[in-house]
Amino acid sequence: MEYLIAFIAGLVSFLSPCVLPLIPGYVSYVTGQSLQEVITSKKINIFSLVLFCTGFSTVFIILGASASIIGQTFLQNSEILRIIAGIVIILFSLQIIGIINLPFLNFEKRFEAKKSSNIFFPYVIGLAFGFGWTPCIGPILGSILTLAAIEDTLNKAVILLSFYSIGLAIPFIISGALIQKFLIFSKNFKKNINLITKIGGIILMLTGILILIDKLQILGFYLLEFFPFLQDLG
Repeated sequence: MEYLIAFIAGLVSFLSPCVLPLIPGYVSYVTGQSLQEVITSKKINIFSLVLFCTGFSTVFIILGASASIIGQTFLQNSEILRIIAGIVIILFSLQIIGIINLPFLNFEKRFEAKKSSNIFFPYVIGLAFGFGWTPCIGPILGSILTLAAIEDTLNKAVILLSFYSIGLAIPFIISGALIQKFLIFSKNFKKNINLITKIGGIILMLTGILILIDKLQILGFYLLEFFPFLQDLG
């Protein structure tokens, strides 16, 4: 069940106001083509896009593994850790929805890098993107990392962040491959970005509340009823 939440969180991250409008620019930079070439070209270097996604996925998964290790260290205080996790996720969700504004979450670290012909350049840029996520991604990713911290095993935490990364990577690669159609979609979708962001925040808020009251399994039962294949992921 947490995996589905992580995947949805990845999709919401992609649709956030500070990611979706910048996709053409990211595709241009990663593939080494000018923005005009990206827009008019019918052949985008998919391999470069995959390497870029692999780069930021590497960072997210490492962060998830680190969060899990820290969580395991405090396993003897698992009840306290669960309560803290619930509160943190609720705070992040309130930030996403726009109800509160925590200044320390409103930062953006940028990495400047010169374009290179090196085949692994997109992977390096993906790593930089992962470390320098924008304020829109920060609270969402932070919520998933908090979930990772209370997972039973390191493997589950890694899988959790893998699902988050996949949720962000799949639409990125598809958008890059179908950039002309993406531009049309993006233009029509802009008016719904804030709505989608708030819906994602509400889902995370419900998750945080259920964790806080130790009833997360209730949501799991409902999800398994509609998506029985999720039972095999546990």
